[in-house]
Amino acid sequence: MSVTVRVPAKVNVQLAVGAARPDGYHDLANVFLAVGLYDEVTVTAADELRVTCDGPDAAQVPLDRTNLAARAAQALAARHGRSPDVHVHIAKDIPVAGGMAGGSADGAGALLACDALWGTGASREELLEICAELGSDVPFSLVGGAALGTGRGERLTALDVGGTFHWVFAMADRGLSTPSVFREFDRLAEGTHVPVPVASPDLLDALAKGDPDALAATVSNDLQPAALSLFPALADTLAAGRAAGALTALVSGSGPTTAFLARDPGSAAKVARALSASGTCRTVRTASGPAPGATVLGG
Repeated sequence: MSVTVRVPAKVNVQLAVGAARPDGYHDLANVFLAVGLYDEVTVTAADELRVTCDGPDAAQVPLDRTNLAARAAQALAARHGRSPDVHVHIAKDIPVAGGMAGGSADGAGALLACDALWGTGASREELLEICAELGSDVPFSLVGGAALGTGRGERLTALDVGGTFHWVFAMADRGLSTPSVFREFDRLAEGTHVPVPVASPDLLDALAKGDPDALAATVSNDLQPAALSLFPALADTLAAGRAAGALTALVSGSGPTTAFLARDPGSAAKVARALSASGTCRTVRTASGPAPGATVLGG
């Protein structure tokens, strides 16, 4: 028997970052929007825990027990007194190391799939608790839709979204390490006052109204200067998308994927064509949001 779960990517329409805490993490006001790029995670009963992966950039995905999907299986098994003997297969379509929570999505997907396969009957609260232990973005991958993440991003408040937002994503020719981007944020902020992160009321209102122009005027990412410092060529990609008519352009999360908001599907297709021809990125994808969180497809 096997169970397959589909899990979405995310874009951060606001990522406000506070100063480093004593534990090394940062307080965040992180407005997540799930978008329709998906990984599919299939778990099958096996003699031992193993992970396989196929799809774009699959060679970059760790296949040992450090993989978040493997860690999710181990965490759920430990709580329910069983052995995590499953084959986890990841059909990858979310960019790897791209700031779109692909690894977190796989962790959430494996957790939900193992819960269904084993019949553990874990409550939503227990699943979210395990997600938070696995990583800051994992709870949102389980929930999907739109949400404000506080703390280090793991404490979620669902947000209303009044329409569909159309996005173009440009993938870079290499990845960026999230810890490296946060270290660069700390370096750039050294000696300055870093305000307490707060969600923008105007941005939340734009989401609730489904207004792409208002959303474009309010998106922000405090990690963008750090990502550009480490990967200056991203500025050319952002400029190419703006020149093609995107309403706004920003680095997605810790990068290096760049995100472009369009007014409608036709505008998104135009921006995507221009970015593909610009020579400033490796591949280009379009997607809309909000998208549902981790969803069992079959089993």
